[in-house]
Amino acid sequence: MKNKKVLIVDDNALNRRVFENVIGHNYFFDSASDGVEAIELLKRNNYDIVLMDIQMPKLDGISCLKIIREEDITNIPVIAISAYSNQGDRDYFLSTGFDDFIAKPVKPKDLLETIHFHLQPDMSSSLADDNNSEEYSELNEAVIRQLLKYHSIENIKSVYIDFLEEAKNLTEEIKILADLKKFDEIGEKLHILKGNSGTLGVLAIYRATAGFEKKIKQSNLADIEADMACLESGLRTYQRIIENDKIFSKYE
Repeated sequence: MKNKKVLIVDDNALNRRVFENVIGHNYFFDSASDGVEAIELLKRNNYDIVLMDIQMPKLDGISCLKIIREEDITNIPVIAISAYSNQGDRDYFLSTGFDDFIAKPVKPKDLLETIHFHLQPDMSSSLADDNNSEEYSELNEAVIRQLLKYHSIENIKSVYIDFLEEAKNLTEEIKILADLKKFDEIGEKLHILKGNSGTLGVLAIYRATAGFEKKIKQSNLADIEADMACLESGLRTYQRIIENDKIFSKYE
């Protein structure tokens, strides 16, 4: 299957890196950070499938797909990837022309199975199943084991370390925005944190951001100090896990 090539389109660098680690074992790939860059790559190169994030700067996923189809740039499958996950959202994305939909947080197995389904329909059931029901209170090790199927523990560890730095920076930015009462911008930061923590199985942060983001969207600011404290606590917990290193050493 290394003769197939995937275009990954996501404005978040950590998301792109996780997707690259997952699919790199089976496919060639290129990555784009927004819809404008994706269109340029599609015009210059041949791909077999596109993984398209929805919320992006410059040109969002839906607008990008519209240009791709209207200008007849390519007719390959384009898969929507978004944190919106109910059936209504899925139906909407399919109605706009996407060939399929993957909800964030993205599970490696779901990502590969979707790609296989559209590129090699007869092989979609051949992916090894993992015991993904094993879930720890603060970090879901099933995600690490899934990633280990496609990349080395050193590479995976660096992804988790990078996410720790990203989480620190975003949490600090959220604190500043809260003081400035820029709540819309807080929602954007929380959206990134929730998506990346969910993809990596960092439950300590995912739980804190999921509820916090929902309240921000509903303009429920009564408990913002408590929500902020919960997020900072989750970050400290995750930092202890990473600095302890036992979570990774068992796989070396």
